[in-house]
Amino acid sequence: MKTVFMFSGQGAQYAGMGKDLYNNYTVAKEVFDRADEVLGYSIKDICFNNEEKLGMTEFAQPAILVMSIAALKVIEERGVRADMAAGLSLGEYSAYVASGAMDFEEAVALVQKRGKFMAEAVPNGEGAMYAIIGLDTELVEEACRKAVEEGLGLAIPANYNAPGQVVIAGKAEAAARAAELAKEKGAKMAVKLKVSGPFHTELLKPAAEKLGEELKKITISPMKIPVFTNVNAEIVQSEDDIIPILTKQICCPVRWEQIVRNMNEKGADTFIELGPGKTLCGFVKRILKGVVNVNVEDTSTLEKALDKLNASA
Repeated sequence: MKTVFMFSGQGAQYAGMGKDLYNNYTVAKEVFDRADEVLGYSIKDICFNNEEKLGMTEFAQPAILVMSIAALKVIEERGVRADMAAGLSLGEYSAYVASGAMDFEEAVALVQKRGKFMAEAVPNGEGAMYAIIGLDTELVEEACRKAVEEGLGLAIPANYNAPGQVVIAGKAEAAARAAELAKEKGAKMAVKLKVSGPFHTELLKPAAEKLGEELKKITISPMKIPVFTNVNAEIVQSEDDIIPILTKQICCPVRWEQIVRNMNEKGADTFIELGPGKTLCGFVKRILKGVVNVNVEDTSTLEKALDKLNASA
């Protein structure tokens, strides 16, 4: 039995996340308190009470990472260990922390800058993202190509999440047209996402360049468990690859469906989502059958997860 720790990406955040962990587990409290010191403001206040700031990329990214690592520390304290790790977009940073490659304090400061650079890269309203539900990937790609051919600017698949769940991104007009075309081709839904820009497209190149400079300043340590990267869905071969991968990651599509399949091929049959919500559990459910698939975000989900893990052991 091989276990995966998987970490939530941006969009999973909600006011109140992490509060139960903070109040009930010393290891979680320490994570939040250390993050407050690093950031110079109270990330716990934002996580617990501030819906407005959680909607801003600059605050949402460190908030999700902190809450995810708090959940990680709590489940590790209960004796659960992972054989491999992965995270969706922002969640890849949490995966590197879990693997020991990245220091928690450095990661928190880094993702705060990442969020700021991403929010600044494309002026508000100029870019957009849509989740296309219930349409074959090839038809989603076709809808994007058609919008581009109409001269509306860039529109591409940005997240290959699961069968029948692809997120597209690009210039606002082009992405809206691609979403419309996807509906015409039979998509059940095309939902505009509440994000501040067209993430995982080349429009984020200015953010990638700034982040590349910040990444050069951090210390990368040996990985204790393998991490699968969003960029090509493969295992990161060497610590030397982490900085180039994370620089590239901002502008590259997220290949989550392929990551899950590749982990399963390497023997993963137990998937534990750590962080706010259970979006990744939903994707795993659509990608694989017959695996253990649980999330941990508070005491209730922790106990349910441990019961399920014990029953399947």
